[in-house]
Amino acid sequence: MIYAPQAMIPSQSSNDDPLSGVLTALGAQSTGVTRLQARGEWALSFPEKHRLKLVAVIRGQAWIRLPRRAAERVVEGQVLLIGSTPYVIASDPHATPVDGVSRYAGQDSVCLGERDGAKDGEEAVFIGAGIVFGDEDGRFLLDALPRFMAIHSASPSAVAVRRILELLDAETGRQRMGIARVAACLSEVLVVEALRAYMQTQASAPTGWIGALGDRHIGAALTLMHRDVSHAWTVAELASRVGMSRSAFSSRFSETVGQAPLQYLTQWRMLLARRLLAESDMELVRVAEQVGYRSASAFGHAFKRIFGEAPKRLVRPR
Repeated sequence: MIYAPQAMIPSQSSNDDPLSGVLTALGAQSTGVTRLQARGEWALSFPEKHRLKLVAVIRGQAWIRLPRRAAERVVEGQVLLIGSTPYVIASDPHATPVDGVSRYAGQDSVCLGERDGAKDGEEAVFIGAGIVFGDEDGRFLLDALPRFMAIHSASPSAVAVRRILELLDAETGRQRMGIARVAACLSEVLVVEALRAYMQTQASAPTGWIGALGDRHIGAALTLMHRDVSHAWTVAELASRVGMSRSAFSSRFSETVGQAPLQYLTQWRMLLARRLLAESDMELVRVAEQVGYRSASAFGHAFKRIFGEAPKRLVRPR
């Protein structure tokens, strides 16, 4: 589940799983669920937004267009994850789109084609879901993901995705009591399961942080850091704990994650600290301790180096 932001370091259980820990700490929240039914020729455009969008093809087919990328045909059973980029979904790769945001204004279900007399032809049905983040910290995750990820729900690793989609299709296809709450909860789980399935279906591991989670050694190191963020980690200790030499570990971590181990750890600590400062009444020295700093001064220097401002500016008045 993706929970609303909380003024605390993520719990032990979420920290055992870096993906869950990151989603919780970044204030990831469901955008709700939308449904699209369409016939004939149609096209909808959606602007760039600070979110991770999921589009599932329940029935039929369509085309997805992203900037600087050839149009791609998507078919029944596919699930798409789209990062912070504008996109167009259409019946034809050359169709002229209309603004999708205005078409969904005030409603979560849209039917295209029927009013235009396009009653014949194959019907296409889609379910949309997604997560947004509390602030710009969400780029910690979004920048680590490809802009476009496609998963086929029939693949063995996507069993959970397929089951959730079946439930969502049943819920959104008819009006029932509590539908909004049920759909929101299911959509939260769906995005996480789709991310897991994407990682498991790649012939080669995705690059960046999300790919590093699937690396046996580097993923284990990330779990250690997220599980105990206040521990005085060193490169040597992390390497030893995951069964690698210091030099091999440091090189592999930097190559896979895109940052040196302690650079990554510092950035993660500061992200957690900024959320604590913004959402709790905790004193500055206590926040520093929570994220592994014995000195408020050393913490302040690290925070300013990452964010360009002193942490005391975020301290809430008592």
